[in-house]
Amino acid sequence: MSHHASFQSGKMGRYLDGFAKLLSERGYRPHSIKYRMRIAGALGRWLDRRGLNVRDVDEQTVAKFLRSRWRYRSRNLADEPGLRLFLNHLRDGGVVRRRRPRLDQSKLARTLRAYERYLVRDRALAKATGENYIRLVHSFLIHKFGKHHFDLRQLSAPDLTRFLHRYCQHFSKGWAKLLVTALRSFLRYALVKGLVTNDLVPCVPTVAYWKRSGLPRAIPKGQVKRILHSSDHRTSIGRRDYAVVLLLARLGLRCHEVVHMTLDDIDWAQGEITVRGKGCRSDRLPIPDDVGTAIAAYLRRGRPHCATRRLFLRDRAPHDGFSSSTAVGDILRRVAARAGLDPSGLGPHRLRHSLATEMLRHGATLQEISEILRHRHADTTAIYAKVDLVALRQLAQPWPGARK
Repeated sequence: MSHHASFQSGKMGRYLDGFAKLLSERGYRPHSIKYRMRIAGALGRWLDRRGLNVRDVDEQTVAKFLRSRWRYRSRNLADEPGLRLFLNHLRDGGVVRRRRPRLDQSKLARTLRAYERYLVRDRALAKATGENYIRLVHSFLIHKFGKHHFDLRQLSAPDLTRFLHRYCQHFSKGWAKLLVTALRSFLRYALVKGLVTNDLVPCVPTVAYWKRSGLPRAIPKGQVKRILHSSDHRTSIGRRDYAVVLLLARLGLRCHEVVHMTLDDIDWAQGEITVRGKGCRSDRLPIPDDVGTAIAAYLRRGRPHCATRRLFLRDRAPHDGFSSSTAVGDILRRVAARAGLDPSGLGPHRLRHSLATEMLRHGATLQEISEILRHRHADTTAIYAKVDLVALRQLAQPWPGARK
C-alpha cells in the first residue's frame, strides 16, 4: 500500500502518489508535501460528500471548497497555491478538462487582438516588442474611450496631443519615443483597415530625443569589484547570485538572456556559452575562467535537483526558472546593497556599459566591443568612443586665443 494511504480517501486518492512525485521533483520539502497531500485528500472527501465528479473540478469548485474549509479551519498560505498546482497536475494527466480561457469579446479587445496578429504576422515584430506596443496603445484607447463606447472614428488630433502631454512627462525619453512609435503604427494599421477615415499619423508629435547625446552610465571599476566580492559563497543563494552578476559584468549579458539560459547552452568541452539575444539572435561566446568556475560551483553546490533545464532557478519551491527579467535586477540590487552601495540607480544594463568602458581603456577596438556586446549595428557601439578620453584629447584643438 502507498505510504500516502492515510491521505487517499475520497475521489482524489488514486492521483495523490503522482502529485507527491511532482512536488518532490519541484523541490518541496517533506513537510510541505505532506500538507499539500492532506488538503488535496480533503478536497476529494468534500467532493464525495456532495456527489461531485472529479472531471468537473475547476477553479470555482476549488474556491467553494476553500470557503467551506476556512469556516472551521484557519487559513493557510499554502492552501490556494497548493490546490492550484494539484488542479494543473490533474489537467496535465487528462483527468480534468482543461479550461478554455474566456476571451474578452468587447470591441476594444477584439481590435487589439487583430492589431497584435498584424504586428506578429505581417510586420514580424519580436514578441516582446509587440507586447509593448499593445500595452501602450491600450493605455491610449482606455484614456480616450474608457471601457465602453469604443469608436475609433471619433479619434481626433487633440485626443493624441492631450494623451501625450499627460503621459510623456511620466516616461523616460526612450519610453516616450516608443509610445509615439506605437501610436503611429496603430494609426497606420487603423487607416489601412478602414477603422478610421482620416490619416492621423502626422498629428502625432515627434519626441525631441537624441539617442547618443549623452555618455554611457558605467559603474566605476571599484564599485563593480565591491559588488562581486560581496556575495556570500557559503550559501546556495550566494553562489547563484554571484554567478548571475558575474555573467552581467564579464560578458555584458542582458537580463532576459540570463533568465532564459539553459544547461544545454553551456559547452564545457569547448569552453563556450550560447547566448540567445534580441531578435532571435544566437551567439557563442568564450566562457571566462572566473565565470566558468562560478557557474560550476553553483551547479555542484547550489542549484536544486529538479526537472527543468533552466540554468538559474528560484531558491524556494517550486524550483522553476525566474518568471521575468526583473529577478536579475533584484539580484543585482540585493548584492549591491550588501556591498554598501545605493542600489536605486544600479540597473543590470549599466554593467554592460561598465564592461565596454573597461575594455576600451585596455585598448580594445570598437569592433571588438561590438562583438562582445552583440550589437547589430556599428553605430550602436559608437557611443563608447566618447568615453575614450585619451584618444579624444589627441583630436582636441586648442581654443582660439588661449595660452598654452
